[in-house]
Amino acid sequence: MGKTLVVAEKPSVARDIARVLKCSKSEKGYISGENYIISWAVGHLITLWDPADYDEKYKKWAFKDLPIVPEEMMIKPIAKTKSQFSVLKKLMNSKEVDSIICATDSGREGELIFRYIYSMALCKKPCKRLWISSMTDKAIKDGFDSLKDISEYDNLYFSAKCRSEADWLVGMNASRAYSLKYDSLLSIGRVQTPTLAMLVARQKEIDSFDERVYFDVTADYGDFKGTWTDLEKNDTKIFEEEKADEIVKKIKGKTGVVADIEKEEKKQLPPLLYDLTELQRDCNKKFGFTAKKTLSVVQSLYETRKMVTYPRTDSRYLSDDMIPKIYSTMRRVEYVNEFKPYTAGIDTKKLRITKRIIDNSKVSDHHAIIPADNYFKTGSLTADEKKVFDLIVRRFVCVFYDAYEYETTKVVIKVEGEDLVSKGKVVLKEGWQALYKDDKAKAKEDEGILPPLEKGNEVNVISAKKAKKKTSPPKPYTEASLLSAMENAGRFVEDEEIKEQLKDSGLGTPATRAAIIERLIDVGYVTRKAKALIPTQKGIKLIEIVPDELKSPQTTGKWEKGLSSVSKGKMKDERFMGSIKKFVYFLVNDAYSSKKDVVFEKEERKYKKRSASGGLGACPACKKGRIYENTKGYYCSEWRNGCGFTVWKNCLDIYGGKVDNTLIKDVLSMGIVKNVDMTLPQTGERCTAQLALRSDFKGLEYKNVTKKEGNQ
Repeated sequence: MGKTLVVAEKPSVARDIARVLKCSKSEKGYISGENYIISWAVGHLITLWDPADYDEKYKKWAFKDLPIVPEEMMIKPIAKTKSQFSVLKKLMNSKEVDSIICATDSGREGELIFRYIYSMALCKKPCKRLWISSMTDKAIKDGFDSLKDISEYDNLYFSAKCRSEADWLVGMNASRAYSLKYDSLLSIGRVQTPTLAMLVARQKEIDSFDERVYFDVTADYGDFKGTWTDLEKNDTKIFEEEKADEIVKKIKGKTGVVADIEKEEKKQLPPLLYDLTELQRDCNKKFGFTAKKTLSVVQSLYETRKMVTYPRTDSRYLSDDMIPKIYSTMRRVEYVNEFKPYTAGIDTKKLRITKRIIDNSKVSDHHAIIPADNYFKTGSLTADEKKVFDLIVRRFVCVFYDAYEYETTKVVIKVEGEDLVSKGKVVLKEGWQALYKDDKAKAKEDEGILPPLEKGNEVNVISAKKAKKKTSPPKPYTEASLLSAMENAGRFVEDEEIKEQLKDSGLGTPATRAAIIERLIDVGYVTRKAKALIPTQKGIKLIEIVPDELKSPQTTGKWEKGLSSVSKGKMKDERFMGSIKKFVYFLVNDAYSSKKDVVFEKEERKYKKRSASGGLGACPACKKGRIYENTKGYYCSEWRNGCGFTVWKNCLDIYGGKVDNTLIKDVLSMGIVKNVDMTLPQTGERCTAQLALRSDFKGLEYKNVTKKEGNQ
């Protein structure tokens, strides 16, 4: 009987699986054992064809060639990871291997990564699916005991494939069409463009805001204070200074009467467990982390530390089969000294498990983020990992606490015909708030305690004063507030059915929202100013020129509804892609016929005509242009005339290398750079090699690789 090949998404995950399956023999690109061979991707190994792969004419951008809608979307290996794909292809088709197990991340993108590899390798062998939400040894063992046939995930793959192809068709065609029309390199996407539109709309509100001066009048009764209020409008603002002066003069030194007292007991339930978006929001508010940084830290806690469950989730609930795991995880938390104070307010042997915690109907591919049922080595964590892990542990514990209960009091005191309002709050039961005593945001809720008062009591106004203030414009989006807006994009939509769909999906997914924000910054549409995200003039102008259908969340809502229907088997992928192709034709026609009077400033670094001696060196591809740098890589000044010279700055990352101006100059002048340090991604072995441009001038490649002595 032959072996089973297990394909993980990353080498680190493969090593964990190999340890559990007792595979210990390291080979080039895989680990083997008696019954299993464990190999891995390095994220995506396969990608969709570039336009020029279909026809050389697409190297040069021209309206007459748009839209580019291939009859069949083709895939190819990614050049920089082709060696690892070759390893997987050989293993998949090896006589030694009888069957395959897909062990990529349990989600839409993980499914796509594996299916593309499986398809590109022309593999026909039977395949099972490993679906787990934790990287502990027990979770891996349990997952291998409950493998399912890969066909049960076909609809998830069709949905992922549709998403990938739709993004390619819309993004590539719209970017080319509007770039040509407005003579500026513009990046357009189905999610990034409506996200940018929200940022631009907020900035326009801020820019058009009419600041007004107003006054508050406050009365001091000695042991408490009151504020003048228009009870009908529930407003304390006085826009005429003369009126404010008149009220101060009128009430100062006078006696008031308690006209009304309203007391209300309120209850605030514990927050729900974390999904990725909520965790990113909290980390941005509390620590100033970007969404990208939070994702990186929590991914490390999941993959490397094995201390939290799968983080790329959009669910804030657990399933009922996890109740035993809840208790065992709580015991893990209690065992750690620094977390013992968190569990002091609950009976950990008899937890209050409610519908706000357990709800099968609200668990999709993965449940909420909670601590993993594993030993917590908190001493080994980095400072950032400790911060994020502490948030996850606190949230896990606090959902079992009692509600936070308090009593609010509103007192209306009438002085010389004027109404002054005093508010107070008394905490009746601290409940879950006990875990957040150090939270400064919560401290603002304390409005003080009022003295015992009854209706008809008289109070003296010892002093009164006015305070000059200004109305405030809307606040710019921060990453925390933008993530909320992306998640709740349905409130910008009128169609009730689409609004309902956007409740579940919003703009992007929890796993992609961080990348969308970073993309908007990378392409120059948005800048960061402290925590604020501010659209640039280029971003504002882009929103002016694209049609409503491209910048409205409603379009994305329809797409997400369609993708959801495909994943549930309720819509054929052909039907979904048919609607996308119609949309692409609409976009190209809109760009071509557009007559908007918008001019994009020339971006000197990218587009200004270069002198013969400018840049980093002569282009070896077309022999005419010069090589220049932008934020993402290096390109030829003749790119608009079809020169395809491209070197991405991250192309050596997986080899531990760094692409910078010095390296590019050396490659251009010498052709080959000798004795370059690098690391083999398959094995982690340190090597030296020669570095040169690829023969198609679309990247760099290592040659004559030699392993260093002393590799483990």
